Amino acid sequence: MRRPTMRRKITATIAAAAALWLSCLVNASFESAAAAADDSRWGADFFPNVTFTTHQGKSVRFYDDLIKGKIVAVDLIYTTCKYACPLETARLAQVQRLLGDRMGRDVFFYSITIDPDHDTPAVLAEYAEKYRAGPGWLFLTGAKADIELVGRKLGIYAGPDPTNADGHVPYLLVGNQATGQWMRNSATDNPKFIARTIGEWMDSWHTLANDALKSSAAAPVRTFNKGEYTFAYHCGACHGVGNATTRLGPDLAGVTGRRDRDWLRRFITAPDKMNADGDPIALALRAEYRQVRMPNLKLNDEDVSAVIDYLEGQNRAAQQAPPPGPVAATASSRPAAEALTAIVDAYLRIQQALHADATERIREPAGVIETEARNLASVGEPIRTSAAALTRADDLKVARAAFGTLGDAIMSYVEASGSSYGEGVTAAFCPMVQKYWLQRGDTIQNPFYGKAMSDCRIVR
Repeated sequence: MRRPTMRRKITATIAAAAALWLSCLVNASFESAAAAADDSRWGADFFPNVTFTTHQGKSVRFYDDLIKGKIVAVDLIYTTCKYACPLETARLAQVQRLLGDRMGRDVFFYSITIDPDHDTPAVLAEYAEKYRAGPGWLFLTGAKADIELVGRKLGIYAGPDPTNADGHVPYLLVGNQATGQWMRNSATDNPKFIARTIGEWMDSWHTLANDALKSSAAAPVRTFNKGEYTFAYHCGACHGVGNATTRLGPDLAGVTGRRDRDWLRRFITAPDKMNADGDPIALALRAEYRQVRMPNLKLNDEDVSAVIDYLEGQNRAAQQAPPPGPVAATASSRPAAEALTAIVDAYLRIQQALHADATERIREPAGVIETEARNLASVGEPIRTSAAALTRADDLKVARAAFGTLGDAIMSYVEASGSSYGEGVTAAFCPMVQKYWLQRGDTIQNPFYGKAMSDCRIVR
């Protein structure tokens, strides 16, 4: 009778020891995951620990300070890019909004310039502000050799290619260094897909809400036409149609009614060329939206036509929809000649303020111009957008640049319409900035240099 009892005791002891050993092994594996990452293939021996400088002017080590133990997304950009970079950065801004307060807490973005000679921390700080980069998103610069080394190690470097004017490929590397999970995506991909990849896949679904899974049969059926798809993929990061409060570019609701179709076609096809050619509407829009570049995405004629057709369809639908309720009163319409008189008078007040280096005196007259320009219909849009940029100018440099664009728009309107500036108004030219301005009288009052310079000459 003693043998079975002894056997049971021995068996129980062995089982208990095995359970204790297994428990210790599992606990040890979890507790040492982060430490083991340093010794893994994707740890300190793999990632270069070079020094970069952030857009905030702080020196950081790439592995120790930025990668180790973190969930990250890394891409390469440069601030003067006219092609993929603006869309790439705007797409990450969308992903940033989708991730919410996880940004800077357990998710981090790093955008590394490939043009360090131009992209100083100050330039990168301005670029970050344009795209509304928040906590957890750093723009980095450093030695060119270090940037190339990191790019090659991460698999996001693209060598010189004479057939690619962009200078790089919009790759986005996402990963979790602690777990060794890494994935290379397109930085211009669907923002919800990128956000889910970073926020759930790279976290092994630990932060996924414990909601009951729904059947795919319950999902609404969506039918996308080519125009809607092309707009969402290429344009939606910066623009909306009637819902653009958080966008980087103008709301395009009704744009086909405000703009000529041929102008839209040319601008969507080659915005960089239209800016370079000095198109007044293009320049005014860029000034209004904080110099954010509209990229040249190399869309073909079919894609461009599909986008315009989609916007036209949205415009028609909005016009045919019944009003949601009582319509608020709008500014009263007035004859174009009266509106132009008010615009020129307000412009001259701004000219006087800038001559006196007094930025605090430009916002109110700029607001008057923005309001009155609406009475000039679509041809007054360049004037309106230029004035809107002036209402937000908070220093003399920005104000003077926007003032130059505003003057160009007003003078273009007067010449095209055969209107008059009014009695006693003349145009002057500043050779230093190659810009005309309007003023009253023959005494030079230079708005571009203020009191510091008054040797420009009257030319007409």
